Amino acid sequence: MKSEVRSTCCYCGVGCGVLIGTEEGQISSVRGDPEHPANRGRLCTKGATLHLAAGTGGRLLYPERRPQRARPCARVTWDEALDEAAERFAETIRAHGPDAVAFYVSGQLMTEDYYVFNKLAKGLIGTNNIDTNSRLCMSSAVAAYKQTLGADAPPCAYADIDEAGVILIAGANPALAHPIVFRRIEDAKAANPDLRIVVVDPRRSETAEIADLHLAIKPGSDIALFNGMLNVLLAEEMIDRAYVDAHTTGFAALAQVVTRYPPAVAAELCAVPVDDIVQAARWFGSNGPALSLYCQGLNQSAHGTHNNAGIIHLHLATGQIGRPGAGPFSLTGQPNAMGGREVGGLANLLPAHRDLANPAHRAEVARFWGVPYVSGAPGKPAIELFRSLKTGQIKAIWIACTNPAQSLPNQAAVRDALRAADYVVLQEAWANTDTAEFADLLLPASAWGEKHGTVTNSERCISRVLPALVPPGEARHDWQIVVDFARRLGRQLEHTAADRLFPYDDAEAIFNEHRATTRGRDLDISGLSYALLERDGPQQWPYPAGAAAGKARLYDDGRFPTADGRAHFLTIEHQPTADQRTPEAPISLLSGRLRDHWHGMSRTGTVARLFNLEDEPLLGMHACDMRQRQLVAGDIARVSNGRGEITVRVAERPGLQRGRAWLPMHWGNRFMNSPGANALASDATDPYSMQPELKHAAVQVSKLELPYPLAIVRRCGSRDEALALIQTGRSALSEFPHASIALYGRASPLVVFRAACRHVVDATRLAALDRLFALAGDEGAIVYQDARRGIAKKAIAIDGRLFGVRLAGETSALGWLKQAMAEDELDARLIHLALAPGASAPVVVAARRIVCKCADVSDAQILQALAGGASLGELQETLKCGTYCGSCLPELKRTVAEQRAAAAEQPVASMAAER
Repeated sequence: MKSEVRSTCCYCGVGCGVLIGTEEGQISSVRGDPEHPANRGRLCTKGATLHLAAGTGGRLLYPERRPQRARPCARVTWDEALDEAAERFAETIRAHGPDAVAFYVSGQLMTEDYYVFNKLAKGLIGTNNIDTNSRLCMSSAVAAYKQTLGADAPPCAYADIDEAGVILIAGANPALAHPIVFRRIEDAKAANPDLRIVVVDPRRSETAEIADLHLAIKPGSDIALFNGMLNVLLAEEMIDRAYVDAHTTGFAALAQVVTRYPPAVAAELCAVPVDDIVQAARWFGSNGPALSLYCQGLNQSAHGTHNNAGIIHLHLATGQIGRPGAGPFSLTGQPNAMGGREVGGLANLLPAHRDLANPAHRAEVARFWGVPYVSGAPGKPAIELFRSLKTGQIKAIWIACTNPAQSLPNQAAVRDALRAADYVVLQEAWANTDTAEFADLLLPASAWGEKHGTVTNSERCISRVLPALVPPGEARHDWQIVVDFARRLGRQLEHTAADRLFPYDDAEAIFNEHRATTRGRDLDISGLSYALLERDGPQQWPYPAGAAAGKARLYDDGRFPTADGRAHFLTIEHQPTADQRTPEAPISLLSGRLRDHWHGMSRTGTVARLFNLEDEPLLGMHACDMRQRQLVAGDIARVSNGRGEITVRVAERPGLQRGRAWLPMHWGNRFMNSPGANALASDATDPYSMQPELKHAAVQVSKLELPYPLAIVRRCGSRDEALALIQTGRSALSEFPHASIALYGRASPLVVFRAACRHVVDATRLAALDRLFALAGDEGAIVYQDARRGIAKKAIAIDGRLFGVRLAGETSALGWLKQAMAEDELDARLIHLALAPGASAPVVVAARRIVCKCADVSDAQILQALAGGASLGELQETLKCGTYCGSCLPELKRTVAEQRAAAAEQPVASMAAER
């Protein structure tokens, strides 16, 4: 029986609505929800493949306990697992006090999950040591909103994109990181040719391709740019003096600072042309409503709060806030980072945007929860939390729905901290994250498609999430695990109120309590309920009792939630990056997201076609920097600094300035033989937000002489088989100075293993690799060997299909070979070509180009369908192209028109030939 359930996507903070299709108890499809206000039916490549990541492959299905570190885990019952956890936490608390334990949770939890975690730590245990990976994501945006506007409340809505006259995109690449937002920007540009788009990014990103002006600023010079733009606005009298006088304070002091940033000075600090700064300021001040969109490029900085304040200043100074098409709009990096902040799930927060440092707020929460007090001792934010774990100040840690052994900066220190911990609990849906290796106890949690609760997206819009099916195995919902543990811990600590503190039988009871904490606050949602959200759909806050709708834009009356009711300008100055380039580390390493992957790839890394764009981490460099190091595309380089080193293959990227390199942040030890980009990232933090400078590191890049390459491509019959082979193949990564493993392909997934070393790999070692990847034996095998050059190749065919190939000593055919295997394009009679050298494909292998990346539809498939008489609607119905994000629709329409025109010309040509 088929059915559909409304839910949301579990990736970025756009909060797209999805309809999950189920059939025979399995998730069978996903499509964009046409009624959800965030996406109106559109989905990006990641969202469009959510159903392909469903299932039990790669999942943690049962509680597991590791008897000793570095030993295999053994299955235990839930009672055994939670009793042990309660005993260990209780022993630690009794011996060392409540601040000897900590919780590190995630912006991908439901709001209800977050709420009970926060209550467990601050209400039952009495520690404020609870932080979240949102600290790595949005905390600088939060701190800036609070310091300038008074509350953690983005004042805009996605609808403002449609109304804007100028859009300033700074430190964000929505074309890849927030594709549905970018589609809306493209639509706005098409509807209004006078719309001006300014993109501020140290590299010419995919988003910059749509820009009227791209400012490729020096990394870390954002404040100098914004102060320089404000200088121009002042000099050319584009300040809204009436607004500034009536609704703000602190402008005179900032204006005095800004006199030191005339365009020439700002241009020198930013390393961009003077005229570009002037042009950006003029458009911002005079081209209609001004909207700014910004994300991690501003946030992940040792002065991220002031970066954010600088862009907010431009809006306040010109009165561009609280009206259609205008305002500072931070793009949230995770699906529910905002929901976590709403319930106080950070070390410095309490529920409903209350501040831990405020005694009155602590007293309010204590009364609400019915506990004697809430501790005023500052909690440890993420970076400090793991430092305290390393020193032994914190002894036990509970990690939920996040992967700090891949995502935190300065990975060597983080992993040392996890090794030093007395006790590590990991509550996780996925069995093989990098962090799982350090856990003493693993607790299986529900995942996307199984969860229920609420989430809040970038525009303050709360969506109801419904489950499509029950969690597999013995997995439980995160809130259920926390509540069960809290009750057991309460008994261990003889805390008589534990059952009263955690009386919840379902997620709705938790939501209702959370809702009650917001009454009268800036984010008042006392008018919302599960029933209303299910009946009327997603709603923006505030939505107080008695309201008929939420509020799309904040501060339209010029009043702000500050003590004096006014917005505040801050006096901010240019500051350099925490890492400074030196002769020993002369390259600025930038990091970011790819279109098709998410965080550490625990989910996207299970879908073969999401690797088809890049199936290994590539270091993008400027051609001059490559030549200086005698590197050519495809060479292997060592990237290093004082914190660590990694080996990656290099690629020339034309969008980079000299002295700057770019590396995707998704790869870690699950897919390569190092922790990835974050092994090199700085853990210096912003003094206000405590967010680390993940976006920039000074590094050295040097050529690594590894002349002996090796590659294995193995076909798998199913996704689960491929994931099992990935897990098996991971054991070989550490054998080589450079190695990676990934999926590739489409319906029939491939596993691709790459390695390189200094010396010829001997026959014994090759045989071991063949056994590891199930390529041993002679049946169906074709072998080529050249002992003099150390070349040893092997191909295995089963029933006329190429099953697997091992290339050693010469691997130039890998590029076309993996495509041919994925497409089944190698005729059985030509399988021997798999062992031939050469990067060019044989003529029998046709190059294909993916037109619809969301549905993974190639030009060949489209042309074949059109040749059979298909219309555009039939293409969309059968192939699903053009039904997700919509970015391929222009090409689809053009192709359909061209094919119709060609078909119409054929009869005319035939008649002419007959005459």
